[in-house]
Amino acid sequence: MVLLQQSLEPVGAATEIATNVLVKVEDLRKTYGDLVAVDGVSFEVEAGTIFGLVGPNGAGKTTTVECIEGLRNPDGGKVRVFGYDPGSEHRRIYSQLGVQLQENGLHKNIQVREALRLFASMYKDPVPADRLLNEFDLESKAKARYESLSGGQKRKLQTALALVGRPRLLILDEPTSGLDPQSRRDFWTSLERYRRSGLAILLTTHDMREAEDNCDVICIVDRGKVVTSGSPKELLEREQLGTRITVRVDQGDDRGGEATVRQALDRLPGVSRIEAVAGRLHVYGEGDDFFKGALDILREQGLGDMSSRTANLEDLYLILTGRDYQHGETH
Repeated sequence: MVLLQQSLEPVGAATEIATNVLVKVEDLRKTYGDLVAVDGVSFEVEAGTIFGLVGPNGAGKTTTVECIEGLRNPDGGKVRVFGYDPGSEHRRIYSQLGVQLQENGLHKNIQVREALRLFASMYKDPVPADRLLNEFDLESKAKARYESLSGGQKRKLQTALALVGRPRLLILDEPTSGLDPQSRRDFWTSLERYRRSGLAILLTTHDMREAEDNCDVICIVDRGKVVTSGSPKELLEREQLGTRITVRVDQGDDRGGEATVRQALDRLPGVSRIEAVAGRLHVYGEGDDFFKGALDILREQGLGDMSSRTANLEDLYLILTGRDYQHGETH
């Protein structure tokens, strides 16, 4: 649902904080019985940035943002939004906060334009409904009832509703879920325009590649803990991943076996990492000498089932957690 109460409750004058940091999370902890959902998570979100909280399903992303929104009370740590505690001082932040959750509470018979106008009536200076209909490609659905919308169209409407009040901070939980590729591109184009105007955007996603392409800063979480954070470019350069060559190998020590191939590759200049996952070797490195040399070694070992591509954040996740991001495999 989209937070209706963000405008219905009285709003106090928010205190301006000294820096551009709009969200500060320190050592956040949240448990459900024996389940530790969030375990010591810390990060900051600055104005004018798209911040991606990234990780597989069940990593603790939604629980974290629900604590930031004031929907859940942390068991430990501290959360501040615009300098306020979202749990005890929620009235001071809701007028400046736009939220789109995974679930929604809109009535099934409400029309799209009607929903936008309803939310707009709660603000002094709302974004015009027709402008949002245009930005999120919902003009043809202006009179459509909510229950008739596709999953992707519902996500678009929920995001548009979160922007009606011209918030300083926009929180989106899996915003592109259900969108087709063209709608995803249009969505990110719209978000970029708002970011350039100074809006801070905090979003969760399990799509590493989408986060790498569109987020200024990412924080990768896994099993309730922060794995790493920074700009996508910085994170990849830090590990010197460059290019990834993948080859399927045997487990034995004979020619073409994992141990023999790894030993040969370890001596090659430019190799930065070698990771073994489910009968495959992922070889990372930089430079033309690395790429040609690695291919020569693999062919000498009689291995022909190879592929290569530029390394990405899924590779970084594998290196830092020991698990393949898509399949959850261990090594």
